[in-house]
Amino acid sequence: MKGILIIDHGSVKEEANHMLECVGELVQRMAGERVLVRVAHMELAAPTIADGFDACIAAGATEIVVFPYMLSPGKHSTRDIPRMVAEIAAAHPGIPVQVTAAFGVSEQLAAVVLSRSGVPAVECVESHRCARPAGTPPRYCGAGCAEASSAANARVGESIAH
Repeated sequence: MKGILIIDHGSVKEEANHMLECVGELVQRMAGERVLVRVAHMELAAPTIADGFDACIAAGATEIVVFPYMLSPGKHSTRDIPRMVAEIAAAHPGIPVQVTAAFGVSEQLAAVVLSRSGVPAVECVESHRCARPAGTPPRYCGAGCAEASSAANARVGESIAH
């Protein structure tokens, strides 16, 4: 059975940590019984990543997909979480583990911004096309970035691999 472990940063504010539990419950309802969903915090709160990993295995996960619940491909989602997960996964060699990219650039997230701002979308756009102003340097926008071959993407890819 596939397990999804959703990991956020963690907070000293209990309300913020509780929100991740709500996200986990929502994802679980949407995924149905064929997938199990657990949540964890990178630091500052429980359950820890190790707790979340163990909860997935205890519930019957035979593979685990880790989703860094973070907006951008920063240090935590590209280095810290993959490193921490790799250390924990080493104790469970029979369990395949994959760490996904953070949210990144997404048409669905843009729709949430517009909706909460009370602004209707006027155009459907291709979310994987960068709208970088002319003359600005290449940048990394996340998984599926149209500038996937850019130097910025190559540097992020290297940090994930190591």
